[in-house]
Amino acid sequence: MTHNKLRHVAIIMDGNNRWAKQRGMPGVSGHKVGVERIRDVMAACQELEVEVLTVFAFSSENWRRPPKEVDALMSLFQLYLKNEAKALKKKDVALRVIGNRSRFSPSIQQAIASAEAVTRGGSTTLVIAADYGGRWDIAQAAQHLAGQVARGELSVDEIDEHKLDSLTSLADLPPLDLLIRTGGELRISNFLLWQAAYAELYFSDKLWPDFDGSELKRAAESFYSRQRRFGMTGDQILAADTSVGAVDA
Repeated sequence: MTHNKLRHVAIIMDGNNRWAKQRGMPGVSGHKVGVERIRDVMAACQELEVEVLTVFAFSSENWRRPPKEVDALMSLFQLYLKNEAKALKKKDVALRVIGNRSRFSPSIQQAIASAEAVTRGGSTTLVIAADYGGRWDIAQAAQHLAGQVARGELSVDEIDEHKLDSLTSLADLPPLDLLIRTGGELRISNFLLWQAAYAELYFSDKLWPDFDGSELKRAAESFYSRQRRFGMTGDQILAADTSVGAVDA
């Protein structure tokens, strides 16, 4: 179908702690296995010719978790950045981190910058959302617009959704097509609120450490079975597809 090319997938990686608890293991063990799943799913994305994979690693609200858990997550994040950059580069994957970096330690900020520099130019993009929230993303874009108005660079009447969109975290990447949440929960938890406006949603009962490349392909099959309308009727979509087919012929 005309609008059904899967270019950008985002995943809320839920269920690491529950997976570990079911096995009598500390929560961080679930997160460590979860890191391995990112590799599997990224490989499946490349096989499916998905251009961008965005994963929700650490939300703005996750700072409220017990300090011991937060420290463990930060250590794991820094270790991932240091150890994974060269492997991603070999696989032609560019790494990008979105979110409010100011609350991370200087060493983590440096690790982010280094990993992004090493992998720059990859044909596929892995976006890690860390200290990220959808409301924060919209608010920071609005603040930039307000600054432009205050400096006389922009009038209030010139502000529209396109200008706001251009200042969000993923503005230069393909629009979000498919938003997946693992772990059986049916909510999007303040993730990519702006970008998910027309995304297809897919909820999996699999806990994130059990979600692998084959599960990603199953989600992709679900995506391709759907008709994306973008406000149009089904007949309009079919007519557009028929017209494109006639031109291509």
